[in-house]
Amino acid sequence: MRSGSPKHLGHGRELETGQILLDEESVSGVMDFAAMFGNAAPVEIEIGTGKGTFLLARAAANPHLNFLGIEWARAYAIYAADRFRRAGLANVRMLRTDAGEIFRTHLAPQSLWRVHVYFPDPWPKARHHRRRLVQPPFVEHARRALKLGGQLIIVTDHRGYFEQIQSVLAHAAGWARVPMPRMADTSGELVGTNFERKYIAQGRPFYSAARMRIT
Repeated sequence: MRSGSPKHLGHGRELETGQILLDEESVSGVMDFAAMFGNAAPVEIEIGTGKGTFLLARAAANPHLNFLGIEWARAYAIYAADRFRRAGLANVRMLRTDAGEIFRTHLAPQSLWRVHVYFPDPWPKARHHRRRLVQPPFVEHARRALKLGGQLIIVTDHRGYFEQIQSVLAHAAGWARVPMPRMADTSGELVGTNFERKYIAQGRPFYSAARMRIT
């Protein structure tokens, strides 16, 4: 995600993250979600939370679930956490960190119910393709972290990246293709992110993939 000034995003208002934005030092080992949220509800992760539009709606509509947003851009992580705090959402936490590292080393096996990856950076130049998130190691880390029956959901507007995603998923063991679930409450939207709304206005097509862990 693009970076920016938290104060600018808040239109000059000081942003407060409360207990929503976690200290990066708090994830030195395997994350304990029951301790993090104070309950044992199922957990969903969104990678690349941006301004928090998707999680804001989904967490409010699903108080029986817990949500962790992971965002690399500090300004957006702070802004999203402030939005969740102002909305009074007790079932959301934010981390400003590298999602790849979280999935490699900080998630217990079968600890997640869903992983949401919406409009990830496509790194369009060939020499940068290795930086793309959806690679075989990430997909295997996600499978390991998901419960049996848990889902990995990906949406992109970049056709070239989607072709790579399809190839990676086709060669990954332990998954079954499932229909793309509709995550947005607003008519005409699939997942309800800021990028989706922007691209709908521009007439861009979207490409989606949904997989369920079966082994």
